[in-house]
Amino acid sequence: MNVHTLIEHHDIQKWVTNQHGQPALARFADTTGRMHAKLAINFAHHRARPTATPSQDDGMAPCSWTAWLAELDRQNLALRIRDDDGYEFVDRRQLN
Repeated sequence: MNVHTLIEHHDIQKWVTNQHGQPALARFADTTGRMHAKLAINFAHHRARPTATPSQDDGMAPCSWTAWLAELDRQNLALRIRDDDGYEFVDRRQLN
């Protein structure tokens, strides 16, 4: 399985768009009350049938590419992608 890490904004946006995804964010407070954001990519709206009925709201909301990419930079993350269309966020500081 091939794995690639995308760092450049245009490469990340192109991959997500080609996979029919949309950027999404969830904001949440930690135990001290500080707000944080969790990044995600929403692919669900392009499936013919949902694979599962959600039991609760995960708090993810679609957002603009500008907001999503700014948060990606703020958290110093890159996008690692696999041939099987899987992905994960990785810390840019840990890349060789």
